[in-house]
Parts: sequence; C-alpha cells; structure tokens
Amino acid sequence: MRKTIVFFLLFSGGWLMAYANQSKSQQPPKNQNGHVTVKGCVSRSSGHYILAQSDPSNSYVLEATGATDMGHYLGQQVEVTGTESHTSPTTSHSTGETGGGPQVTIVVDSINTISKRCAH
Repeated sequence: MRKTIVFFLLFSGGWLMAYANQSKSQQPPKNQNGHVTVKGCVSRSSGHYILAQSDPSNSYVLEATGATDMGHYLGQQVEVTGTESHTSPTTSHSTGETGGGPQVTIVVDSINTISKRCAH
C-alpha cells in the first residue's frame, strides 16, 4: 500500500512540474525594465503581424510603434524587444496559439534582423 501511495505522489509531482514548466515557456522572460526580448520569424495572419517561434512553439502578435514598417521584416528571422500585453483571443484574430488563453501582444520598441530568411 505504501509503495502505491509513494508512486502516486511522485507521479503527481512530476506531472505538476511538467505542467508548470509548460506554462512558463509560453511567456517571454522580462528584463529589469519590464521589457521582453523574443526571437522568431515574422509572418502575417488575419491582418496582424505575428512573431512565431519554433522552439518553444509560441506566437506573439506584434504591434509596431512609431515609424516601424513591420512589412519590411516579413519572412525574416528577427529579434524583437518591447513590452507585452495580454488580450483576449477572438475567432477572427487567431495566431495559432493553443489552449484558448489570452494572446500575448508585444509592443515593439526595437526589431533587428538575424537572418533574411526563416529556417523552416
């Protein structure tokens, strides 16, 4: 009986740790100023510019500020720095995120090209 309880506790603890790590991977890390830096490929979906990561598989809505022309970066691998905000998902503005949770929008402060082409 004790072995069964110990096994159950270990199994449950491992599952909870995996779930917690998965939730953390969907949020980009913030620096001291509250800014996030994320690398990925720029695409366009439902009228929005999207930054898609392959590892981990996340996507973010990009909101340009100032005179930044996001169209210039389409199809490129970039590094984006900005602030994040969460919005509720809508059926017409899907970014391909799973889970139906809020979409993460990054208000772009700076964007730099890493590669002119995204690796597929």
